[in-house]
Amino acid sequence: IMSLLVGTLDTVLDSTSKVAPYRILHHTPDSQVYWTIACGVTKEEIVQHWDWLQQNIMRTLSVFDSSEDITSFVQGKIRGLIAEEGKSSLVLEEDPEKFREALLRFEKWFELPPKEKLVTYYSCSYWRGKVPCQGWLYLSTNFLCFYSYLLGAEVKLIISWDEIWRLEKTSNVILTESIHVLAHGEDHYFSMLMHLNETFVIMEQLADYSIKRLFDKEAFQREPALSDPMQITKRGLEAHAKSEQFRTFFRLPKEENLLEVHESFLWVPFSHFNTLGKICLSENYLCFASQDGSQCHVIIPMREVINVEKSDSSSRALTVCVRGKKALRFAEVRDYQRLANTIRSKCGISASPQHSASSEVTCLNPCFLCAALYSLLTASRLKEKMKEQSWNIHFSEYGRGTSMFFTRKTRDLIVRGVPEALRGELWMLFSGAVNDMATHPGYYTDLVEQSLGTSTLATDEIERDLHRSLPEHPAFQSDTGISALRRVLTAYAYRNPKIGYCQAMNILTSVLLLYAKEEEAFWLLVAVCERMLPDYFNRRIIGALVDQAVFEDLIRENLPQLVEHMTDLSFFSSVSLSWFLTLFISVLPIESAVNVVDCFFYDGIKAILQLGLAVLDYNMEALISCHDDAEAVTILNKFFDSVTNKDSPLPPTVQQASMSNNDKASHFNVDISELIKEAYEKYGNIRSEEVESSRKRNKLHVIQTLEDTTKQNVIRVVTQEVRFSASHLDRLYNLFKRQHFLCCYWTMKSPALLHHDPSLAYLEQYQLGFQQFSMLFSLLEPWAFCNPKSTLSLWIFRLIDENQDGLVNFKEFCYTLYSGSFTNKLKFLFKLHLPPGDLRTKLTGRGKVDLQAYLKQWQNEILKKEETIKDLPRINQTQFIQFSKTLYNIFHGDPEEESLYQAVAHVTSLLLRMEEVGRRLHESSSPPESTKPANTAAAESSTQEASTTPENSDTSSSFNSQDAGPDLTELDWSFSFEQVLASLLNEPTIVRFFERPVDIQTKLGQARVAQLKLKANK
Repeated sequence: IMSLLVGTLDTVLDSTSKVAPYRILHHTPDSQVYWTIACGVTKEEIVQHWDWLQQNIMRTLSVFDSSEDITSFVQGKIRGLIAEEGKSSLVLEEDPEKFREALLRFEKWFELPPKEKLVTYYSCSYWRGKVPCQGWLYLSTNFLCFYSYLLGAEVKLIISWDEIWRLEKTSNVILTESIHVLAHGEDHYFSMLMHLNETFVIMEQLADYSIKRLFDKEAFQREPALSDPMQITKRGLEAHAKSEQFRTFFRLPKEENLLEVHESFLWVPFSHFNTLGKICLSENYLCFASQDGSQCHVIIPMREVINVEKSDSSSRALTVCVRGKKALRFAEVRDYQRLANTIRSKCGISASPQHSASSEVTCLNPCFLCAALYSLLTASRLKEKMKEQSWNIHFSEYGRGTSMFFTRKTRDLIVRGVPEALRGELWMLFSGAVNDMATHPGYYTDLVEQSLGTSTLATDEIERDLHRSLPEHPAFQSDTGISALRRVLTAYAYRNPKIGYCQAMNILTSVLLLYAKEEEAFWLLVAVCERMLPDYFNRRIIGALVDQAVFEDLIRENLPQLVEHMTDLSFFSSVSLSWFLTLFISVLPIESAVNVVDCFFYDGIKAILQLGLAVLDYNMEALISCHDDAEAVTILNKFFDSVTNKDSPLPPTVQQASMSNNDKASHFNVDISELIKEAYEKYGNIRSEEVESSRKRNKLHVIQTLEDTTKQNVIRVVTQEVRFSASHLDRLYNLFKRQHFLCCYWTMKSPALLHHDPSLAYLEQYQLGFQQFSMLFSLLEPWAFCNPKSTLSLWIFRLIDENQDGLVNFKEFCYTLYSGSFTNKLKFLFKLHLPPGDLRTKLTGRGKVDLQAYLKQWQNEILKKEETIKDLPRINQTQFIQFSKTLYNIFHGDPEEESLYQAVAHVTSLLLRMEEVGRRLHESSSPPESTKPANTAAAESSTQEASTTPENSDTSSSFNSQDAGPDLTELDWSFSFEQVLASLLNEPTIVRFFERPVDIQTKLGQARVAQLKLKANK
């Protein structure tokens, strides 16, 4: 309907067009002009246009106060729709000329640095309160921008992606559908987008890209395609999003990218019919997923393909033959010949029979850790045999190994429980770890050899936790099991030092070793940490926090009774953290927990979310009746203790050990198979796509919450030492952090970006180099003369950068601004002119954090005695003259400039004469006659130079003279800070200048506006 409507809108601009029999006109009262809004050839067509207008535009008009505003809005909207339709026409999807025009407008309106790359733009309405503004939305690499100019009112909006807290699609009474952006505590709504879903996906990608690049660099390093901000394009973002969905759905390695998609029918032999779906092709995999609700998909590694046969052209079919005498027939493929050739070429490159795993594999031999468990034949073991038989029947129908069909029946068997003998094989298959291991032969062995004997923080933590990993299980009560666990964890820490080792990894790996061989357990751990649970096992467990937020959303949606009783759902976030981190292994008996892991490897995090909802639903009445959090925790703990697995073949000793901490007085038991079945029946309608979308939405909020916590901690520390209010420090911190990011936006290897490490102390996470410091200081310092190229900025930076690593933190930066009383300000300026050697202790650069050195430095800071004015060294004559010149430059442009100059000249002359008198009094013998007049003349000449030409003094040249050191004839000339202070205190004009209050609020506001412009004009 939308394209049909817009197709008729050209008549607004084309007066020669033939008048259609049906038209929709807009008329402003008291006007003789009628505007053609839409037209149609038939009544049905014009009714469709009318319905669209009622739904999308007419409901909005009620917010306007005057008919002129309505007309202006409608005109702007219709013109925007015409332009939008022209931009996305089928003739040329991306018109370079129109994009160039949009780029010029983008640069003119927003004045961003030239390096900022425009990705795409859309016509839309932006809501200011209850009034919409029709304009253009510009999406660039680092910013979301909007511009509108209607009725003489200009609306300009610039939001950086790293400032966004929430990004979501919403709808309400006035707006049928809109995009909601929350940033800086303000809500922004964008509506009336012709391609709202496309716009939202691009915005979501850009926000996620910014978060990964600037905050979550551990995840970002796995995204080489997006590493360069200057190469980001709309097409690239769309391709990246599709590849990400493709990898997630089929559990493929992170190196795989979606290359081609073909619609086709696949002959399903077990059902004897063709199922409609899509062929997805990547570098090393041929995948198929059905679209008819049969939930059937298959993954074919190229290394398994032995031949591709083309049928007759009438059926447009091709047959892919794989190892194990299996063939898959795809029919009605539009470009089947090219697809066949592509598969052949890729198989010729990637085929490596010596590394491939057979499609028809025998049952994996149970590993040495669980071999003893299969020796017992009990009633439960009989049930195991029946399960194995069911799976063997499934294998005979659907195939076995890497080319097996995944169907609804596969999930049903998973829910009922996987046989112990097949668990390792199926975990490897469902997780995709089987492909990782097949394509990396010998990799694990090499890692073990390379990591052997290494000593790091991760290995120390691993050693500490080894004996805490399933200590009740017989497999880990001997050195054999402990050694295997040590090797797997150490090898992974060596492979991925960004993660290293995180608590809960030991528990998960222990369970993996029970059912898989050592190398398989390693690749299963890789699949979990790097694909299935992204960002879970890092320093801030961001992934787990995100999934907790997703879990809260699902509770609100599916358990309204519980929400009514417990409005604060943060309790469930805290209690469920271990559920997500250990896949319920830490709270359930081991024989029950493995059934949960079965479902996790098949359905991913969706299975954990479903089970969590089922647990809360099962205990609904008890949770509603509890009075506090402690009682609720007790209820859940008792429930988990009561969960059993009646089909478990584990020896009684293992089951008793896992129940050793139970109450054993529990009067009821819950079978894990029944609980999982209930979870799938009640909450199986949760779609994986919805979970991934919710993850992206909540990740922004989680990251920003962590960043806000960092900010509050920094402010709490800094407040104790600087004279700023909490609100001013909050705004100042935002400016400081933004300045840090401004040097990261347009480059891949910014020093500030490389030094950003969330694991460091709060104060050290964001730091500025000299260039960034001088720019921000020039916007905030109270003296007008200072600019980014000023030598004074360099002196200040050197003074506060005590460890000489070329970076200053927020606390150090605050010391340079409006620092207290007249005495403190003067002392700060005085110290700037002291030789660098007297100011700082020589320390090495930061490099790797030495914890002992860091603690020692922290202890010294605590014990450090407060510096007094008597502790300051004296300055010689040259340094004093430079100090005087600095004062002249500071006073330049002040309303009392002339009086201030005279006061400084008076003080300078007085101090030099006082020093001359004091020097003569202390001389034991008179110097040669020729020397006295020369020194006196030199002193007076310096005074005269400082007092007569302050505005022409060159601070850079004087800085060079400072670095060169004073002349030997001047070594006897020196002044103490007490002398300087006492002299200046006698000049009321100077005291008034330094004690004059500064409007910090206004200064901060002006700095935020000018911050981007200063970067753009650099």
